[in-house]
Amino acid sequence: MTTTQEEAVERSLHSDLAVGPARRPMSRNRLVWLRVSGMPRFWVGASVIAFVILWAFIGPALYAWSPTTRDPLNMNMGPTLLHWFGTNAIGQDLYAQTLSGLQKSLVIGLIAGPAATLIAAVVGSTAGYLSGWVDNVIGWFVHLLLVIPSFFILVLLSPIYKGLSWVALTIFLAIFSWMIMAQVVRSQTRSLRNRDFVRAARYMGMPTGQILRRHIIPNIASLLIIDATLGVVSAIMAETSLSYFGFGVQKPDVSLGTLLADGTSAALTRPWLFVFPALVLIILLFAISLIGDALRDAIDPTSGANRG
Repeated sequence: MTTTQEEAVERSLHSDLAVGPARRPMSRNRLVWLRVSGMPRFWVGASVIAFVILWAFIGPALYAWSPTTRDPLNMNMGPTLLHWFGTNAIGQDLYAQTLSGLQKSLVIGLIAGPAATLIAAVVGSTAGYLSGWVDNVIGWFVHLLLVIPSFFILVLLSPIYKGLSWVALTIFLAIFSWMIMAQVVRSQTRSLRNRDFVRAARYMGMPTGQILRRHIIPNIASLLIIDATLGVVSAIMAETSLSYFGFGVQKPDVSLGTLLADGTSAALTRPWLFVFPALVLIILLFAISLIGDALRDAIDPTSGANRG
């Protein structure tokens, strides 16, 4: 071999080493993250949510008034440097009450939304994977629950959880919010159950629960993340609506719904009692919706803002 040939071979070897081993295919979840991380509205929504959460839980420690403290010298007062959002008819500080209500609504939404998604993932994947009579029974039960609106069911059950704490309301919101997503998970699972990697796991004797946990649910994780995100919005809206009509959070607890209910009658004469809680609620729901829309468009590039 000549010197020129030896140099050519050496350059080829160095080139092969520089290329290195072939890259592994990018996972679906990784691809979704790369898409969503390039969307400005996702970061806007995430930044607002982070600020709202910090404000709700740290803000009260930096403020002089508590939600229950009364100021008899400043009843029905508008926003001032002393009371930033004004006071109500008995002299309670509205800023402190708004933060307290925001805490309660956030906690309820952040628990009930993901909990409903978890129920949908378990029920839907079980029905879709096992098929047969199990699928028929679960499908019949889901359709039965879908016939009656969840809001109406929660109103009927309100005498039960009204005597308990807001935790009971959170549980009921999760129990009656999973049915539609369970249908989606069931459909996705039926398309996955015959894939090669699932069949291989089944032939190896892997238990059903482990197959669902390791192979089925991770492959629909992106859909579940979207549902959990939008489920937070649905749970907050449901809690606010129920509390507004007197079927949700009960006094002495306070939420954005109870504040809106209290401020409605004075919306024209004392607008700060209604405007500030309503504005906080709108900002919160808008920010969460931005995140949900960004996740949806990242999973389905032909939907929403990506549609040309």
